[in-house]
Amino acid sequence: MFDVIFEADTPAGRRFDIILVCLIMLSILVVVLDSVPDLHREYGGLLHVAEWGFTLLFTAEYAARVLCVQRPWRYMTGFYGVIDLLSVVPAYFSLLVAGSALLLDIRILRLLRVFRIFKLTLYIEEYTRLGEALAASRRKIMVFLSVVLMAILIFGTVMYVVEGPQNGYTSIPVAMYWATVTMTTVGYGDITPHTHLGKAISSFMMLIGWGILAVPTGIVTAEMTLRRGDLRPGPLPGLTPPSPPPAQAGMRTCPACGSGGHEAGAGFCKDCGAALPAREPA
Repeated sequence: MFDVIFEADTPAGRRFDIILVCLIMLSILVVVLDSVPDLHREYGGLLHVAEWGFTLLFTAEYAARVLCVQRPWRYMTGFYGVIDLLSVVPAYFSLLVAGSALLLDIRILRLLRVFRIFKLTLYIEEYTRLGEALAASRRKIMVFLSVVLMAILIFGTVMYVVEGPQNGYTSIPVAMYWATVTMTTVGYGDITPHTHLGKAISSFMMLIGWGILAVPTGIVTAEMTLRRGDLRPGPLPGLTPPSPPPAQAGMRTCPACGSGGHEAGAGFCKDCGAALPAREPA
């Protein structure tokens, strides 16, 4: 049973993952449809039965995962273990506590379970590359966000002085909210400048907003390109040099903690150190 549930490189494991993804998507569809008032009135009973069917299936799957691993507590307190638990708890909690029906919306967290499948199958290389690029870019992104926050504070304060409470800018925080909406080019329209100077400032902020939105995308894209090895001459100034290409990862999963993505020749788990089972041919 462990090979079927945790091993994604076996035929049975692949079939199990495909079925699990289909069930997750169908359960999310039921949650979304049940939130529509007309559909809830017309098909509420049917959607309720379908939801409980999915809940029972996911409960059985969660119990099987706990029974399969050698260290259940490590799995239960891990990220995917918590997500697996949160995908079924709201339904049972709604039966025990009156007025807790709104907690059923937490079931949408089931969508995060799809990333378990992505991590253990064909998407592991892209998953790893994106994670490395985000980690390498975190300092640049933090510096960028600090500059944006300072600009929002400065422009918000200026607009508070220029427009004043009589035009809706009742405080600096309110003016900062307007600056955030304007710089991100959202433009709700609930607060608008009335003076000529205020309109000129807002026009300037809209123009620089286009460039601001592109900066974090460019930072992450540059890091991903460097790691892919497309830039042969060397790293650009200010960018993190590319790391060596990662070794091909196997699909074996640790029976003790449920951690996956080990190298093909690994003998022990990279997270808990437990011995890995011998790799069987697919």
